[in-house]
Amino acid sequence: MSVADEILELFGEGGSGAYFGERVTQLQHALQSAHCAVLAHADDELVVAALLHDVGHLLGGNLHAEIGVIDHDSSCVEWLRARGFSERLIALVSGHVAAKRYLVATRPEYRERLSEASTKTLALQGGAMSDEEAQGFAASPYFRDLLRLRSWDEAAKDPEAVVPGLDTYRQRIEAAV
Repeated sequence: MSVADEILELFGEGGSGAYFGERVTQLQHALQSAHCAVLAHADDELVVAALLHDVGHLLGGNLHAEIGVIDHDSSCVEWLRARGFSERLIALVSGHVAAKRYLVATRPEYRERLSEASTKTLALQGGAMSDEEAQGFAASPYFRDLLRLRSWDEAAKDPEAVVPGLDTYRQRIEAAV
């Protein structure tokens, strides 16, 4: 089975589940995130990172009944690496929670825009970064892309959105491995 087939199957099996605390499913959230990346003219690797940023929820792990897999950003790293994804894509997927923590620490208005569910997860994910953590995060070579990915993550919660389906991303996934 190809990696693209495996991902499509993974979303087929678990993607219809609720995206914890939001009014969209896991699949709707992933597709909307990826679509935002496409509309922003992101490169294929960043589009696939947007699609897969919450794949850790589908893989299982440290499950919290209300908010899903708490460490979903890090628990998927080995899974992504085993499938041949680049270190950049892995860093983007595993860094999207840190991006939220960074934005809460450096942009007070950002916290106000978080959904109720995202605010709850923030507390379990370490809260706002310290000044030292924020400086280290800002030094990442992927800093700008992490912030872009985070903005798409926040925008991808519209239960009425109509976006292209999962198979649309097959070629991008194949190109990213």
